[in-house]
Amino acid sequence: MLGQPHFGRRLKRLRLERGLSQASLVGDGMSTGYLSRLESGERPPTERAVAYLARRLGVDPGALTGPADERSLTGVLAAVSSAPPGADDTAALSRAVAEDTGEDPAARWQALWLLSRAAGRDGDHERERVLLRELTDLADTLGAAELRARSRVRYARCTRALGDLCAAEPAAVAALSIARAEQLSVSDTLPALMVLISIETELGRLETAGGHVEELERDLVPRAAPAQAAEGLWTAAMVSSRQGDHAAARSRLDRALGLLRGEDDLALWTRLRAAATAAALQMSPPQVAAADRWLSEAASVLDLVGTPLQRQELHALQAHLAFHQGRFEDARTLSRALLQDEELRLSYRDRVRLKVLDGRLEILAGRVDEGIAALRRLGRQAAESHHLDLAAHVWQSLATALADVRA
Repeated sequence: MLGQPHFGRRLKRLRLERGLSQASLVGDGMSTGYLSRLESGERPPTERAVAYLARRLGVDPGALTGPADERSLTGVLAAVSSAPPGADDTAALSRAVAEDTGEDPAARWQALWLLSRAAGRDGDHERERVLLRELTDLADTLGAAELRARSRVRYARCTRALGDLCAAEPAAVAALSIARAEQLSVSDTLPALMVLISIETELGRLETAGGHVEELERDLVPRAAPAQAAEGLWTAAMVSSRQGDHAAARSRLDRALGLLRGEDDLALWTRLRAAATAAALQMSPPQVAAADRWLSEAASVLDLVGTPLQRQELHALQAHLAFHQGRFEDARTLSRALLQDEELRLSYRDRVRLKVLDGRLEILAGRVDEGIAALRRLGRQAAESHHLDLAAHVWQSLATALADVRA
């Protein structure tokens, strides 16, 4: 016989599918209190109760007690969890979520978590945001502090990637508040603080971000696992770079990269090298030699096993590196190929930076008016969307490009 709580969930689903209240289902042969305890999983079903309820529902007793349907959300989740590495089960999981009757909110939360992670990995942030909205609401219903914090961290990261800092900031603040109030572990508190620091930096609040970096390095990084400690140091390096302290930024990047070996976590090892490349190229002056070395290490992995999004990010970094190495035609070829790709998956920030590069290349190629117009448009758009750090980068790039032309 199907055990609890699965029996109760199936019983409730069959009752609701027939539009029956508890009272109308039990009739005179069973109390509503007993039925309620059966549906909640508090009481195991007896054979007599199963036979009676099956007659009232108009089904065979096996419909109540048979094995769990492997096509149910729980069954599909089990198949996905046990699938070999590299298997893509998102289509089956999406169908199961669409057909789910909501009997097991925890299973639905797990399914939405897996689907949103897959969407983010593919660069489909609009789809990811839809899933994360439901995920966040479901976490609140379940009431688990860890789920509430984690869903908000993911939502903050997703909306930041879309360029919606007005939605990202309150989600990050809420995640950190939950982590602190519930005294969650470092593994939950650190991601919440990191995403908040990144958002504050993009909003131009460098003093506030710097204060949070002090807390991060003092209280969290020393107690974090190597992978999270490395991400924390990389986040701190970004703030140092924006503050103009490039020596501190380089020191933090070197420490972060030294914490991981490829065999520890190849995906994170690669991602940190790509992130360090971007940071090195944004320093003043750009650390071109270090960027070249780190990007070569990342490319050796991403060219083989990278996702479409990761390969686009790699090509964007290669375009920026080519520009700083004076290989302007290579930079133009790479940037134009990406910007003309109908399936461009880059985040809002990476897209803008790539368009800025394209504008600078226009100016250097002699199409000064076109390049200036493009950069001015990007600067206004960044400022209007509250990306003050990005707007500053646009205007600085315009000034540098004009100075290069004059020189």
